[in-house]
Amino acid sequence: MVDGIPTWEEVARDYGRFLYTVAYRLTGNDQDAQDLVQEALMRVRRGLERYEPGSLKGWLARIVTNVHLDNMRRQTRRPTSSFPDDPDQVLPPSPAADEFSSDLSADLQRALLNLPDEFRIPVVLCDVADQSYEQISAVLDIPIGTVRSRIHRGRRILRSTLDGIER
Repeated sequence: MVDGIPTWEEVARDYGRFLYTVAYRLTGNDQDAQDLVQEALMRVRRGLERYEPGSLKGWLARIVTNVHLDNMRRQTRRPTSSFPDDPDQVLPPSPAADEFSSDLSADLQRALLNLPDEFRIPVVLCDVADQSYEQISAVLDIPIGTVRSRIHRGRRILRSTLDGIER
């Protein structure tokens, strides 16, 4: 670490799991999470010289979230699959079966993935990436009041969904 700025290798080694955790909670899919981490680490490599020492986790969470949002925008502009002839025949994706998915219950992970992005992303940044409201506000470029309300609503939806599952 030079002048409080870690090397790319240190970031990859020491924060790779953190990046994967955030990416997995945003995507709910091991392969997509790995792709997000790979792209995020490429962006870290390009941007490390401009990093100003501070909250490294906050900076990394912002990068992986921005990669996720960029990918979502790209998919919206260029859908990768056509609509099925009979939408009722489409099966929902099954949860990832890797060892990481055991960190959260399968029900909680499914409920988290069913949250609309506008709620899921702030909840993941707050509760998984441990980011402050101010940091989330900066990452998503929305007012702090909006961050608070989205986290509150997202948690309320999660509780409601999980209560329905337990009964």
